[in-house]
Amino acid sequence: MKQAIVARTDIGMGQGKLAAQVAHAALSAYEDTDSGAWKEWKGSGQKKVVLKASGEQEIFELADRAEREGVPHAVIRDAGHTQLESGTVTALAVGPAADDRVDRVTGHLSLF
Repeated sequence: MKQAIVARTDIGMGQGKLAAQVAHAALSAYEDTDSGAWKEWKGSGQKKVVLKASGEQEIFELADRAEREGVPHAVIRDAGHTQLESGTVTALAVGPAADDRVDRVTGHLSLF
């Protein structure tokens, strides 16, 4: 069981903003996961990986793939209070789910 968080590299988020967006994504996808899966994931150490996306289009393509695979996911849009315009897509979380299911969606991406 793992969760992959995919963050955009093309919008110049500072380290703090990046950390906040990754946290938003992780929690949002977790909340949409069925209780059996999240209990298993939580009990096994909550494995996560943060990966790079080149832009908004790639985020949406990955979200579509996750949807087709039936993997929990969440697209995050910034509220616009600090560095980015309101509504800017910043990140995507995929999972928690079985490693192979998450890898079918994000396995080709590079580590952040």
